[in-house]
Amino acid sequence: MHSTAHSPRLLIANGVNLDLLGSRQPELYGKLPLGEIYKRLEQFNQSLPQLFGFAPCGLSFFQTNSEEHFLAQLSAEPWDGALINPGAWTHSSLALGDRLAALQLPFVEVHLSNLARREALRQHSYSAPHALGVVYGFGADSYLAGFTALLAQLLQKTTRADH
Repeated sequence: MHSTAHSPRLLIANGVNLDLLGSRQPELYGKLPLGEIYKRLEQFNQSLPQLFGFAPCGLSFFQTNSEEHFLAQLSAEPWDGALINPGAWTHSSLALGDRLAALQLPFVEVHLSNLARREALRQHSYSAPHALGVVYGFGADSYLAGFTALLAQLLQKTTRADH
């Protein structure tokens, strides 16, 4: 992942109702719209050369309220990794878990709210068992923490493969 290697292509995929961020239950999900979260991720991505000596990643941002489109996007291109917030599909979609297991796509799952403090049905994730890790409860900062963790994992994988 150093500037001499290819820059990873990362999918930032957001699921159902995340287009309503900023207005939907701001006490749970915060006041930032999804576009602002994307802007923060892109700004951090562009700072990677100064911070860590890495070339910026190729980021592709995606949001849909269609589970079919969300599942298709996960394999639409040969992504090096993904940061996903499936929204409510996290807790309800066996298809999502099955697809992620089959694709073996390195990904980090993120959520704005603290799932451990939510209703019991929101504490189960069909996708988390297939994730490198899960970050939740830090609002929009969950995305930055998840992005950083994903990059660290991809860097370790690349470094091990080079040796």
